Amino acid sequence: MNTIDKIPTSKIQRATKLVSTGAKVGVNYLKYYGDKIVSSEADAKERLNKNNASDIYDGLKQLKGSALKVAQMLSMEKSILPQAYVEKFSLSQFSVPPLSPPLVIKTFKKYFGKSPDELYDTFNATSVNAASIGQVHTAVKDGKKLAVKIQYPGVAESIATDLAMVKPIAMSMFNIKGKDSDKYFKEVENKLVEETNYVLEIKQSQEMASACANIPNLKFPDYYPELSTDRIITMDYMEGEHLSEFTAKNTNKNLSNTIGQALWDFYMFQIHKLKKVHADPHPGNFLISKNGELIALDFGCIKHIPLDFYVPYFELAKKENIENRALFQEKLYELEIIKHEDTLEEKQFFTAMFHEMLSLFTQPFQVENFDFSDANFFGKIAELGEKYSKNTELRKMNGNRGSKHFIYINRTFFGLYNLMFDLKAENIKINNYLSL
Repeated sequence: MNTIDKIPTSKIQRATKLVSTGAKVGVNYLKYYGDKIVSSEADAKERLNKNNASDIYDGLKQLKGSALKVAQMLSMEKSILPQAYVEKFSLSQFSVPPLSPPLVIKTFKKYFGKSPDELYDTFNATSVNAASIGQVHTAVKDGKKLAVKIQYPGVAESIATDLAMVKPIAMSMFNIKGKDSDKYFKEVENKLVEETNYVLEIKQSQEMASACANIPNLKFPDYYPELSTDRIITMDYMEGEHLSEFTAKNTNKNLSNTIGQALWDFYMFQIHKLKKVHADPHPGNFLISKNGELIALDFGCIKHIPLDFYVPYFELAKKENIENRALFQEKLYELEIIKHEDTLEEKQFFTAMFHEMLSLFTQPFQVENFDFSDANFFGKIAELGEKYSKNTELRKMNGNRGSKHFIYINRTFFGLYNLMFDLKAENIKINNYLSL
């Protein structure tokens, strides 16, 4: 894989890259209109999606940082994006062009005042894994193999600029009006800023590993603050394959169920017992060891769940509450999904919409054991997503809906559900966390 010697960091450089990417997308649409004349609509649209996904990803991977993080987040939305985008954007989870060795050494000297060879007994300047915010190298010190994560230069400084450029596109895509929309973008910005603070990540990682140490079949690396800074983290090198690689070839159902139960317990324990959660559940953040254990990595994105959100959110996971119209609507007000200033039409529309969505999405919480290999269940979720993405009535209404906490909590559940489906985990004990 080619390496990168420089990342665009200034507002002008990054905007120029996004504009050039937009120009390529425009050309793809011109080709699409011509393609429709000589081939079917479906074939032409599939080629358009593939070309756009490739050009957009190629542009974002040069920018890295929050721009590439957007692609990573979108790759988890399998029920919303065309497959071409899911396949291409999923590369951002753990496979993007790394920094060149000279730039890696320069980064070490900036933050440690030393080269890596002065800190470790041996250090591999060629990356073994590169993602949206940082890349990983291997090292050895005192006989122990280590993983060293290095943040890309300029990532933290460009977050506000990147989001300012993305904001108009996002508002258009999700039909968000100007009023009160800043709370959503501020939530994303604050979380991205936290993810670039590696000192905070070490603290969160150690706290989470300690709190979840009693969960069976779950492992965490140890971290080394003395070999870390706010832009470089040193931790144990964990042997294993990414969860997506494991699910692609695994045929052992018992092992899938064991890992699935560990993954589910891990998330339920965090959410219900700790009131905070690892809000970045994509395959690149989980490994499967040779012993069949789940290894959890990367605790830069931790979402704290305030009680005034947690209580109504999970009250709406209960079937009897969903079926109680008065109580259901009361909780929608508490969660800011419907508002007192809404028109009667808006109140009726969003009440019906969320009733349909929650009746389906909360099914795992209404039974003692759930089969996450059920393609019918996930097919219905995809159908519902497609239904509302095409709803012309919804497009006329203000999409500025819900508490800001929905952004990362919903992201967590969509990601978790997708991982559980990829594992084809069966007979999962939903409330097993209560006994941990």
